[in-house]
Amino acid sequence: MGTDAQTLALRQAVTRQPDDFIAWLMLADAELDGGQLAAGAQAAQRALQLRPHHPEALARLGRAHWQAGHHQQAAQLLEQASRGAPAHPGIALWLGHALEDAGPQHAEAAGAAYRRAHQLAPEAAYIAAHRLNWQRRLCDWTELDALADQVRQAVNAGHAVVEPFAFLSESATPAEQLACARLRAAGLPAAPRPAPRPVTGRPLRVGWLSNGFGNHPTGLLTVALAEALHAAGELELHLFALNADDGSPIRQRLAAASRLHPLQGLDHAQMARHIRQTGIDVLFDLRGWGGGGAPGVLALRPAPVQVNWLAYPGTSGAPWIDWVLADGFVLPAALEPHFSEKVLRLPRAFQPSDTSRRLPPPPTRAECGLPASGAVLCCFNNSYKYNPRSVARLLAVLEAVPDSVLWLLSGPGQADARLRAVAQQAGVDPQRLVFMPKLPHEQYLARYALADLFLDTSPYNAHTTASDALWAGCPLLTTPGQTFADRVAGSLNHHLGMDAMNCRDDADFIARAIALASDPAALAALRRQLAAARAHSSLFDMAGFAGDFAAACRQLARG
Repeated sequence: MGTDAQTLALRQAVTRQPDDFIAWLMLADAELDGGQLAAGAQAAQRALQLRPHHPEALARLGRAHWQAGHHQQAAQLLEQASRGAPAHPGIALWLGHALEDAGPQHAEAAGAAYRRAHQLAPEAAYIAAHRLNWQRRLCDWTELDALADQVRQAVNAGHAVVEPFAFLSESATPAEQLACARLRAAGLPAAPRPAPRPVTGRPLRVGWLSNGFGNHPTGLLTVALAEALHAAGELELHLFALNADDGSPIRQRLAAASRLHPLQGLDHAQMARHIRQTGIDVLFDLRGWGGGGAPGVLALRPAPVQVNWLAYPGTSGAPWIDWVLADGFVLPAALEPHFSEKVLRLPRAFQPSDTSRRLPPPPTRAECGLPASGAVLCCFNNSYKYNPRSVARLLAVLEAVPDSVLWLLSGPGQADARLRAVAQQAGVDPQRLVFMPKLPHEQYLARYALADLFLDTSPYNAHTTASDALWAGCPLLTTPGQTFADRVAGSLNHHLGMDAMNCRDDADFIARAIALASDPAALAALRRQLAAARAHSSLFDMAGFAGDFAAACRQLARG
């Protein structure tokens, strides 16, 4: 029985038996699974009327608030439910989700909830995956190898549905990433592919679907391209925004350069219907399996051609995604067998950038907590991209370059303190790790003027952050690996003509970083090379990107 049929049957069941507590719980789950948040909350509230304070009903209402973005209310309800059912791993898991989203002050409590959920159900690999993902964010490497092994083994055996986005941080093969994505996609039944529409005599209608149309990495990457496409006038660009208007200049620019459709508050069927009625020829999914996306909408097949692009650096594994848009470096031929989609490659890097950004004057080193002299090595990647391997090579460079410091983006909870403890265990003064809080984009961008060299992570590279660093004039050293997520920074270097910054392996990375950080003249020459490459390479040419993108869209529409 399909999801819609199940929901209809449960609605009929509660109409016949309005006092059936279990049926109301099941209906709440079905409505929430289908994106019907108001109906799901109503069903949970009816269950609570039948059995006040019941943990299962409280948990469903908490889930409804969580899915609606009311994270504080969700956390309060789920904490109450968890107190009433302390041995329920599913409620502990939902509590972890709500606390994770309720703000940085709840970061450690979220980790504790995930850990308790896994302790209650130690064989449940999908719960282990959530625990593992959040521990990576907290730089809590307790039982890390055992958790990672459990998750990979479950994926390989087809025994667990693991979130593909979190799985990108694991040292998994491309084949394992495909298996993970396919398992996740199998939970969403795919609608038939609609027939393409004739495009003779009208512009091609291209849609972008994302929750990032605003002050968000996706908005920052796409806004200048949207403006260039608008100026060229070759396509009719429609933006389908899953997120509310944040009032940011990025959102305003995107709205001015396209036809922007706010979809927030609609259920999946309504979103798909709106996209279908707009008559989109080629629909790009700019979120994929990342949080806040809408795979359920894409599974309903609102467009005849659907494309995985930009924000999710891997295969969708989904039968409703026809193509992936990439480039020859980030997705070489050897990777194609591990992608469910057909591959279309741009002649330039697959990642656009906002080339209208201005670089404000930098602060002083003292204002940033940096010493007055010595090399500044930076890595402003999110904390979940750190791991024992990547941090070990960063510390090896730091140890070999006297007076240098490592400048990192501050992580949630006690992540910074844990990294300092790792440094101390490695014999490196923990005070040589300097942490930058999350800042408004311009302030963050200005700080790259004080950094000598960006040292990347693996197996999940800097992506938008790599673009930021290079645009701001900070050279980036990386080790391109075997997966898409591990090749993005290498692609940017390659298309800048700076392949020498792509290292063969960790030993090469460490040696190259030490040599550069120990030689101020070499660093200065490298920055001059980057400035010239930025001005003349294809990477930051958005007018050229718009032409290539429009040509790709025409090819996609032809099938």
